[in-house]
Formats: sequence, structure tokens, C-alpha cells
Amino acid sequence: MTTSRADAADRPGGKPFPVDLETVTVAQLTALLDAGKVTSTTLTEAYIERIKALNSQGPSLNAVRALNPDAMKEAAAADKVRRGKGPHSPLLGIPVIVKDNIDVAGLPTTAGSVALTDSRPAKDAPVVARLREAGAVIIGKANLTEFANYLTTGMPGGYSSLGGQVLNAYDASQTPSGSSAGSGVAASIGLAAVAIGTETSGSILSPAYSNSVVGIKPTVGLASRTGIVPIAASQDTAGPLTRTVADAAATLTAIDGTDPEDPATASNPLVGHDFTKDLSATALQGARIGVVAGQVPATGTDNRTLWDAAIAALKARGATLVDVTLDTTGHPSTVLTYEFQRDLDTYLARLPANAPMKSLADIIAHNNAHAAQALKFGQVHALESQAMDHSPDSADTATYEADRAQDLADSKDRIDTVMKDNSLTALLFANSGSAAIGAKAGYPTISVPAGYQAANRRPFSISFLGQAWSEPTLIGYAYDYEQATKLRRPPTVINPAPYRCTALTSSADSADSANSSGSCAP
Repeated sequence: MTTSRADAADRPGGKPFPVDLETVTVAQLTALLDAGKVTSTTLTEAYIERIKALNSQGPSLNAVRALNPDAMKEAAAADKVRRGKGPHSPLLGIPVIVKDNIDVAGLPTTAGSVALTDSRPAKDAPVVARLREAGAVIIGKANLTEFANYLTTGMPGGYSSLGGQVLNAYDASQTPSGSSAGSGVAASIGLAAVAIGTETSGSILSPAYSNSVVGIKPTVGLASRTGIVPIAASQDTAGPLTRTVADAAATLTAIDGTDPEDPATASNPLVGHDFTKDLSATALQGARIGVVAGQVPATGTDNRTLWDAAIAALKARGATLVDVTLDTTGHPSTVLTYEFQRDLDTYLARLPANAPMKSLADIIAHNNAHAAQALKFGQVHALESQAMDHSPDSADTATYEADRAQDLADSKDRIDTVMKDNSLTALLFANSGSAAIGAKAGYPTISVPAGYQAANRRPFSISFLGQAWSEPTLIGYAYDYEQATKLRRPPTVINPAPYRCTALTSSADSADSANSSGSCAP
């Protein structure tokens, strides 16, 4: 394993850190921790140094909103557990960053809103509690698109009134995409070993492909949503964003589980499942995967070249590719508008009595009173949701119930039909093309890096969608494809320019040369 300048900066004792944090996997870190070559304490310290160098200085990616002041204590505790020599989770001592709409005890949960700057939960969200049970170190909170991109229309991906703008580590001129933008960027450039995002419709899958990382949007109900600032219970879920399929599988194993406060988890048949056992380099043999016609990129484009290469790789691994037609469009639906106010008010009611905001109405009023800071792009969705009549016999409720039924018909029923009629085990999409139809169905999807466009080196991904609780199958397919192609490259390789003058990510020679020639900014 090579050691880059990223992790060879001067450290106490003058010893270089023995691993490249930009590319290291959870398994590699675990091996180093088990061998005593690093400790969770020194590992967490190295990630904090890296965050300071890349998040707030250097290219100023702004992916991390806040560090956990107890991260070093948590790392020391993990080191103590490891010294016990007993069996442990793959995530023991592994630094994890979580999206800032997920409750972490001791830290505000802001959803990127100035209205929630001091909104502190009483306890961890169950997802975070499970990560802690696995021994993970919660290193901090990731920036996000405000209120998971449901405050208003026209807000750029990765922007919030509290956190500012997240930058894409591969190309700052391009969106980091999706509301889990900070989590995607943090995973891509190695600001933590793994990251947790959330999705309602595309907010894991979109940053996964935009930031060239692996993203798993699980079946709704596989991971608890309690303690997560919501958009809509019909579609919300948390999931991992990582650099490899194996890391995503280990993280999904940790957050999987039932929660008495989240009824969607009651029917989860995968409780206790170890998704790392699904990592198979022969998983694609005998697979029947539907190639969705509307997902095939236009002939003559870079994306078509990458898509054709992905198809060839899947066939070479033994998969049968079946051309299918699937209508992924939908009708105008009020589901998110109706559920946002209902579910957000439920979340806020769980907070301590001194919480600054008690309802969406309070947030709207606060934003209006502080419009210069809070409302660069307005709050159209918030106002529309607040205006809904949620009484059982209202016209809005009747429309919502009809729309939800139609959403399921447009998504779940269509997917189930095409998969049954063609005896399929999964469906194949380009980038985040499965997001809308999969989200409405509550079905899982995994996105995997599939190369970079020749013209501009921007990322391209493929994604596998399946029916409910098919994560083991999808993880196997994604891992088999990943191992056959190994196409992912880190940001500093694909786009070295922003990092040339950043000591923690440049080679010693290039950094020194750049500085001596006066080509670096002051």
C-alpha cells in the first residue's frame, strides 16, 4: 500500500501515516488496526487533519458542517475494545460521517437551516446508535441541501442557508448533486472512511454518481428513520455512501434493524443479515438483468461508450441482459407536499422542550423574520405543505390518498410486472435514472462507478434496482461488476488541479515546485 503526501504530512514524531486516506477501504483499515500499525485514535486524528486541510482550506470543499468534539474520546474507547482481542464489527474504530439531518447526541441537527442552528436532540437516532454499537467513531456531520432539498424550488444541490455551498471534489463547476451532497463528497475525497446519507427521491443515488462513489438506497424499512429530519415517510430512508461495495455492505449491515417507533421496519426480513456475505465475484453468473430502454445513453456520446463497456462487462461475467421497456414517468403527485409538514412536525415534537422550533409553521416564521440569511431561494415547498389540510375528511387528504395509490401503481406495479414477465432478477439504469420510480415503490437500488467521460473526466455510474428486500442480490451484482472493472479513481487523480497546492494531497515534489514558482495563490 502506497503512502501519499496526503497522509505523509509532518506528524508527532515525524512518522508518516501508513495509509492513503483518499483510497483506503474499511477492510484495509481494520487490518492495520488489528495489527496495531495504527490506532483508532491516530486514525481519527488523521481524518480530522484531512478535513481541516481540504474542507475549510485548500479547495474548501465545504462537505463537513461540524466535527464531533467527542470523536477522539470515541476513538480511544474503540482502541480499548480492540485491545480486548474479542470478535468485533468491521466498523470498530472506523470514522464515519453522517448527514446533518440525522440526530447525533451532543450535536445540533440542523438540516442545513439557520432556523435549526441550535436544535439539539435528546439522543442518537437509531441509525447512529447502531453505528456506535458496531464501534464506529462518529467524526462529524456532513453538509446537505437544506431540508433535504425540500424547502423550495431552484436551490442548487449542496446549498443550505446555514452550511453554504458544497463543492464537487471531481469538478467544482458541477453540482455535488442530491441532498446528501456533503456525504457524497466526504466519501469521494476521503474525509471519513464511510458516510451516511438519506434519500427521498435521488438524494443518495444522485450524489453517488456525481461524486463517483458507491451508494445504496435501501428498501424503505430496512433502516430506521426515527431521529432523522424527514420529507415523507412513504419514501424516506438512510443509506451508505462509500468508495467500495464492500464498505457499503459493511455499513448497511451496521444500520439494518427494526425500530418500534418506525412501523416500516416491522416487516424487515433482513434483520441481522450480514451483507458482507453477499460479496461474490460470481454473483452475475445466471443473473437476468433488464436493460431499461429509456436509460440507454445517446449513440456517439461518452456516456454511451461507458454504458456499452458496462454492458460488455456484465455479459462477460455471465449475466443475461434483456432489453425491456419500463415507463419511469409519473403523474403530478401531492404525496411529498402532504407528508412534509405532517412528518416534520412529528420529528420536531420528539425534541426536548427547549428546542427552538416546534413546527414547520415556526420554521416558516423564523425564515421570514430572518429572510436575508434564510431565504436566498425562498421556501415555496414549505409554504405549500403548510397550506395543506390534514384533517381526515379534507379534500387535500382525499387527493393525497389517491395520489399515493397512483404513485404505487406507477412504480411498484410497473416494476413488478416487467420483472415477472421477463423473469428478471434486477433492472439496470444509467446514473440515478432509477431514482424516481424506485423511490415511489420503496425499492432498493445500488449505484456503482462505471468510468469517466473522455471529454471532461466527469463521472458515470450504473445502478441496479430490485424489488423489496433484494439488497443481497443487488450487492452481489454490484460487487461482481466492481471487481471485474475496478474503474473508480479518486478525485486527485481525475482532477489534480484543485489539489496541486494543497500539501496534504500533493506529492512533495509537485507542491514544492508549485510554491517555488509562485504559481500557488497566497
